[in-house]
Amino acid sequence: MLRRQRIIRNRIHKVVDGALFAVGFYLAFVLRSNAEALGDWLMRFFELFGGTREIQPLNQYQLYVVLAVPAAMVLLAHYGFYNRPLVSTRRQTAFALFKVCTVLTIGVIIIMFLTREQLARAVIILFGVFSFLLVMVKEEFVRWWIRTGLEKGHYERRLVLVGTPDDTAVLREDLRERDRHGIRIVGEIDVNDFPIDSLVNVLHEQSPSGVILAARNTVFGQLEKVIQACELEGVEVWLIADFFKTQISRTTVDDLYGRPMMVFRSTPEDSWQGVGKLAVDAVGAIVLILFSSPIMALAALAVRITSTGPVIFRQQRSGLNGRPFTMYKFRTMVTDAEQRKQELAAFNEMSGPVFKVTNDPRITPVGRWLRKFSLDEFPQLFNVLRGEMSLVGPRPLPVDETRRFDDFAHRRRLSVKPGLTCLWQISGRSNVRDFKEWVRLDLEYIDNWSLWLDFKILIQTIPIVLRGSGAK
Repeated sequence: MLRRQRIIRNRIHKVVDGALFAVGFYLAFVLRSNAEALGDWLMRFFELFGGTREIQPLNQYQLYVVLAVPAAMVLLAHYGFYNRPLVSTRRQTAFALFKVCTVLTIGVIIIMFLTREQLARAVIILFGVFSFLLVMVKEEFVRWWIRTGLEKGHYERRLVLVGTPDDTAVLREDLRERDRHGIRIVGEIDVNDFPIDSLVNVLHEQSPSGVILAARNTVFGQLEKVIQACELEGVEVWLIADFFKTQISRTTVDDLYGRPMMVFRSTPEDSWQGVGKLAVDAVGAIVLILFSSPIMALAALAVRITSTGPVIFRQQRSGLNGRPFTMYKFRTMVTDAEQRKQELAAFNEMSGPVFKVTNDPRITPVGRWLRKFSLDEFPQLFNVLRGEMSLVGPRPLPVDETRRFDDFAHRRRLSVKPGLTCLWQISGRSNVRDFKEWVRLDLEYIDNWSLWLDFKILIQTIPIVLRGSGAK
């Protein structure tokens, strides 16, 4: 994981952990305050820790909360809690956290002793216990989330190593030693003995998320060809080398476990806006699913009653970096639509690999109405929830259409997650007949992406859907 990504991940963890320590303090106070109501045995147990029998108001503990929560963040960082591997062992996590909670609890009690504050020490001890339990629960949830994501390939970095055999061998072992769970090497290429076409084939077949160039003693001209091929494809290049001229990519400096790197990126870089986009996708998908569930139920019933065949249409589409995923839609065509596609090839109104026909005879009457108001797209909210799509992004194309791209530069639209709506969607999609214009709009979105642009596209999509300016 690159340093920038580690920083973003650790900042998120620090904010969440700080909140959990604050919650732990509050829970400790609540439990100590209600000790007598819960049982006299509990009160006697708390008195073993010393302090007064009476419990002071919560505001008298505020100073210690203000001191303890930031101190916890400092101690967690000091004991290497945020330098663990992506998926660390429970023992490693619990041991580091136990040390932090123990030192923090003892430290607060010492401060109380020095300042001669007559406060219930049981609150401080319970604060350490609750904080430990809350953070461990959070870590277990994160462990489950990451392992589930790794199994589905969502958080796995699929990398191709390009360089001399000696350089790639050293780098491969280094990556496996430091990050066994988050990185998968899907190809290795000797930069001194391969045609550039073989790299392109690997990019298409393996759908990597990045290419690492580790070639210290290689002709720079050959490395430049690799970088140019990757930037056309929209695939990140992590270069352990010197600067090169690029046409599209933005160059940034980073490091991979202490190895200096140049990153040539022609897509939006990791940032807090990117984290915000993930949050908007997750929350937005859940809210839209809840509010649209009656509409989806009626749409599913209409499809089931009016035509034979499955309610949900499933198709393999090209996702992030071209990796296939199963996209869901309400079925709007007859069941043998794919078989009849060749019969209509002569009527295709779109240039390039995409197939579009006005008044397509394969569309059912209900399907035409669903398409008019884009209701057939609603099941894709579950694709968004699964992390395969975003609310805003280039529309996903069928895998077979992606393979027929006649210009490799068009594949850069695959460098971000596909979405439910995009610039093409709000720019009169039914009137766009040139695939190059479609790609131009997608690349314009990628090159100018911001969270604010996503919000503007979402807002402009609403009236288009309500007016029924959907697909033909």
